[in-house]
Amino acid sequence: MEREHGFSLVELLIVVSIITIIAAVAVPSLISSKVAANESSAISSVRTITTAQFTYAATLGSGTYSADLPTLQGASLIDNALGGGSKDGYNFTTSSGADTFTVTAVPVDPGVTGERGFFSDQTGVIRYNDSGAAGPADPPVGG
Repeated sequence: MEREHGFSLVELLIVVSIITIIAAVAVPSLISSKVAANESSAISSVRTITTAQFTYAATLGSGTYSADLPTLQGASLIDNALGGGSKDGYNFTTSSGADTFTVTAVPVDPGVTGERGFFSDQTGVIRYNDSGAAGPADPPVGG
């Protein structure tokens, strides 16, 4: 009688156990990498909106800043995602006064899409807060 070749149940269980252990180690690292990527994108988007505000005031706004993101999008200064107020796990808003503006970026799902909130204004300095929406008193990014 000829013996068939293949894996035994014990061998298959060992392989499944090893794959489970590898996944348990890799998934948290993957999530933290996604959060870091979203935060980098949010910083870049805040910088883009800030630059768009300066450009709008200098060209189309006669010295005044745009009141909202759709206006900046309509002027082709920001892309459709930013114009809609949401990109890469963050919600973005902008508002303006007589000679000021603010830009905020807040994670859609804190801890999952991002950890920190970001802020900028007419000074051009991007600031962050570890526990939610950032403001003008928070520390600058990279500083």
